[in-house]
Amino acid sequence: MIPRRLTLDWPLAVLLAAGLLVFSLLLAVSVGAVDIPLDQVWRLIFRPDASNESLIVHTLRLPRALVALLVGASLGVAGALMQGLTRNPLAEPGLLGVNAGAALGLLLGVVFFPGLPGWGMVLLAALGGVLAAALVYSLTAVVGLTPVRLALAGIAVGAMLGAAASFLLIMFEERTRGAFINLSGSLAGRTWEHFWLILPWALPALLLAVLLAQQVNLLSLGEETARSLGARVGGVRLLVAGLAVLLAGAAVSVAGPVGFLGLMVPHLARGWVGPDYRRVLPLSALLGASLLSLADVAARLVDRPLETPVGILVVALGAPFFVYLARRTGQVH
Repeated sequence: MIPRRLTLDWPLAVLLAAGLLVFSLLLAVSVGAVDIPLDQVWRLIFRPDASNESLIVHTLRLPRALVALLVGASLGVAGALMQGLTRNPLAEPGLLGVNAGAALGLLLGVVFFPGLPGWGMVLLAALGGVLAAALVYSLTAVVGLTPVRLALAGIAVGAMLGAAASFLLIMFEERTRGAFINLSGSLAGRTWEHFWLILPWALPALLLAVLLAQQVNLLSLGEETARSLGARVGGVRLLVAGLAVLLAGAAVSVAGPVGFLGLMVPHLARGWVGPDYRRVLPLSALLGASLLSLADVAARLVDRPLETPVGILVVALGAPFFVYLARRTGQVH
């Protein structure tokens, strides 16, 4: 994590994060097969006209950029909730198998329930994430919970569920034709339909997570301490875990699994503002949204005019960060 001496004042941290968010949104709308100058982007967002650039902004770029912001915010906050809940610096939806479980649940819906509405797909993704996380914890509890063991069990379960997803992709090729690229984590082709699909799930969950920040602070102190301070540990733990899985499931349902974002963002937020989750959670939302949006811009530029799945770029950044954190824990036995 960033040393505490670099901790920023809360108003300054919010101002910087909000500025980065606005910049990342404008850049995401500006960059593509046809670049649009940033000053025109700002004008066209609020004053659309009959030009081709306006059509590109409002039908292609803006919905994709807004989906990226919601997915990034959801994964950032989900990671922060999981780290506070488990007191595990390596916890995040991807490493605990939640993303893989959500992706498999989504794929099962595509194969066996093709007529299911969008909200049903989100619920299937969330259910898959819950079952995956339960499996990871049950496996780890047998040998003793440590941060690294939990992460390794999550990687193993994620690989197993990924293999099951690959089996479905091969056996039901016709039905899953459009799903393969999404399983690498992609924002290509996201439309207003995807935005309106994730918004009713992500926005209330993000707001509720921020309202529960003080309870997450108590949970992060340990179960006995939390009880002594008056927290209803069982109910709060269940609610926080449910919110984290719902946020991850909603993100996966529209963008596929994007690993390591939920790992990096909370550590960056704590480096900016300290360990208080009343500040970490809203900052994780802002930073997660901005970082995924910027990664999506980079994904368009790596092999232009083709696109690299944004999930691949995020993993390329997150994997070394995971190794660094794992070495710092010093709990591999």
